[in-house]
Amino acid sequence: MRAARRGRRAHRVLYDYHAPGGLSWSFGGEARAVHWTEDQQLTEDWHAGLLGPGAMFELVPDAVFGTMLPVFASRPRSLVEVLERATGHGERTFATSATATIAYADLVDAVATAAAQLIEAHGVAPGDRVAVAGTVSLEHLVGLLAVVSAGAIAVTMNPAWTDAETNHALALTTPVLLLTDRVPPRPGQAPQLGAPPVVPLADIAVRPAPGQPIPSLPAVRIDEDDPFAIVFTSGTTGRPKGAVLTHRNAIHFALAAATTSAVHSIVHALPSGGDGIPTVIASAPLFHVSGLLGQLVNSLMWGTGIVIPPPGRWRAETHLELTQRHRVTSWSLVPTQLTRLLDHPAFASFDLSSLQMIGGGGASFAPHLLRRTEAALPHVSMTVRIGYGMTETAGTVSMLQPPVRADRHASVGPPVAGTEIEIRDATGTPIPDGDVGQIWVRGAQVFAGYWQDPAATRACLDEHRWYATGDFGRSDGEYLFLESRLRDLIIRGGENIYPIEIENRLIEHPAIVAAAVVGVPDDDLGQVVKAVIVVEAGHRLTEAEVQAWVGDALARYKVPAVVQTLDSLPMTDNGKVMKHLLH
Repeated sequence: MRAARRGRRAHRVLYDYHAPGGLSWSFGGEARAVHWTEDQQLTEDWHAGLLGPGAMFELVPDAVFGTMLPVFASRPRSLVEVLERATGHGERTFATSATATIAYADLVDAVATAAAQLIEAHGVAPGDRVAVAGTVSLEHLVGLLAVVSAGAIAVTMNPAWTDAETNHALALTTPVLLLTDRVPPRPGQAPQLGAPPVVPLADIAVRPAPGQPIPSLPAVRIDEDDPFAIVFTSGTTGRPKGAVLTHRNAIHFALAAATTSAVHSIVHALPSGGDGIPTVIASAPLFHVSGLLGQLVNSLMWGTGIVIPPPGRWRAETHLELTQRHRVTSWSLVPTQLTRLLDHPAFASFDLSSLQMIGGGGASFAPHLLRRTEAALPHVSMTVRIGYGMTETAGTVSMLQPPVRADRHASVGPPVAGTEIEIRDATGTPIPDGDVGQIWVRGAQVFAGYWQDPAATRACLDEHRWYATGDFGRSDGEYLFLESRLRDLIIRGGENIYPIEIENRLIEHPAIVAAAVVGVPDDDLGQVVKAVIVVEAGHRLTEAEVQAWVGDALARYKVPAVVQTLDSLPMTDNGKVMKHLLH
């Protein structure tokens, strides 16, 4: 929203509410006033009911790691409290798979049973790390909640990682236990998983044994700024870093997105949702914030049912079938998934009338994709919500929601409630609206830092809790426009890939003397990886050989789809590769 002028040109995008015309709040000696978009306003009654004193979405100042930030007054103080409140959803389904279902009324008993198993059989204690690497299942959902309820920290890992990647995550976080569905190991591999005992996720007890008393949730004191998860994110150093997310981060994420959508719907007089029970398909894995927070935590907060797909790779036809069978009300997708759904030859034959909302993130949604969605699913055209954010911000920091002006269709929307965004130049100085610079973000959803990496934390998170995203954009004073991701970042089907990690692997090959990796356009995945290599004189490498070399050390989605061999890489005078010539 438009920042109040304070003796300089507006550079900060703030988002809060006031009737009429904006919300003023003051803390730390600084008063701020912002306005709702364009000339729209909340009525006094709606403002009081949603945002006023004692209301569900009232914002108040609070100290977050020593910095005063706006937080929600009536927030739960931990994810355990969210879990306990979720029993109020009664017999509504929490999660269902092809073989079993758990109702919200039974969820606390299921989590308490699994937590007792972790504590009594495996000695898990508060503050311990417990690694979890698996596809989404009932046992995975319950097991992860059990880890958090025990006061431990869930280390979420990608089961598609190679053994080297897995071992790096284990060595960094030193978990006391590894819960995985990668048992036995994949054929031909002998993983050296280190010290932690390995427990199959399928062995997690989600129901008390017959005749056994039902345990209570562990009596553990949890502070809202305590970590609940370590989520790995690629970094420019080429080695994944563990972003530490707190209980406050997760809860603020859910409340900020809900507040933003609720106020937007009221201001623009959008129709309310249908009569169906809120239901979402688990289309994102739990090692991504979109799955961990957007699906699991959001579902717990609002009583949404989670439909678990069958094991295996995501398939458009399966997603459409599950939507029809379970009367799914919400899709949460990356652009590649949405494109594949719309392109499916039988798309029109499925009954998708239950859908009430489509949400997305993980990569930019092109305006033409949004137009296609509106044409194919006109009954949800006014409830398409596209979020922008990253692991370090616990997901969404801005949200684009219709209706928007034509000149803003390419934006990523205004910030979500309680969030501040600044555009800064290379020196860290805020710049005027319209100028392109690095996007900085502040809010209660910004992560605590990188696990065991204070230098990397200091490099992106300042003493006032401003986070340097590494992305570049501009603001028109109200809406944020994303100009480019971090200079070399490749986004393949929603997966973030940093070239240096692949380049480092390529250069380890005895016959490769130089390498550069770039992203090239792909109609299906958005981008794919292209490797450009220089081979030692007298040697020859095929594309398949290079792909096999990378695939032995890195996950499949990082393997180059295209390999080009050159006599030399184009260089600047100071020795930097001119990657723009390699696309």
